[in-house]
Amino acid sequence: MSSQPVIASSMTALIAQTKMEIRLTMRRFEAVLITMIVPVVLLVFFGLIGLAPDDYARPIDFLLPSMLVLAVMSTGLVGLAIRTAYERSYGVLKRLGSTPLGRGNLLMAKINSVILVTIAQIAVLVGIATLGFGWRPEGSLLLAGIVLVIGTATFAGLGLLLAGVLRAETTLAAANSIYIFLLLFGGIIWPADRLPGGIAIVGELLPSSAFATALREILADGDTPVIPIVILSLWGIAGILIASRTFRWE
Repeated sequence: MSSQPVIASSMTALIAQTKMEIRLTMRRFEAVLITMIVPVVLLVFFGLIGLAPDDYARPIDFLLPSMLVLAVMSTGLVGLAIRTAYERSYGVLKRLGSTPLGRGNLLMAKINSVILVTIAQIAVLVGIATLGFGWRPEGSLLLAGIVLVIGTATFAGLGLLLAGVLRAETTLAAANSIYIFLLLFGGIIWPADRLPGGIAIVGELLPSSAFATALREILADGDTPVIPIVILSLWGIAGILIASRTFRWE
């Protein structure tokens, strides 16, 4: 019984911090807008020119999962990492560290805020794909939703891992460099298994590739892609656990 007030207090702190993180994110509306615009522009552009491997009868079946992953990366990896790193640099997190919030609740609140922002991005991308390109899912939307939550938490965890151990300027450079690397070699622009030689083997093990592959197999083929989901989940568990142990308030 004595633990109940502690749990209730922790949940209250988590909810309050999640609301604050969402407000802070919305105040940086221009950054949110950019993260939403880039995947939308690429979806429309590549959709109009029909960029996709030959075995996709409808290019949108390949492109929509790619842009969903790109949206999650933009928000969870780049946006969250940079914002959190500068909050740490400016001493904002140090002040939070002196409150009962706790490291775990802070990280979870930030992940929750990313998931909520990502829901809006998903709605926009799916709406464009459906209305503009006649996209229709072939598989389970519930399973796809679960994979999207896992993928969002994974990239948010990786973003917090960078922000918690690196200086703000280093985080800025590292997050953008990883973003470009995953864009090129992580199965987003082109399937990782179509890349040459050993690059393909490495590419298939990257979280972005597992994420995109899982969504494509669910939404386009109606399959249950166990291996990509396991790979993505392992990245997520590792990222969040390491971030929770190494995150520094200042």
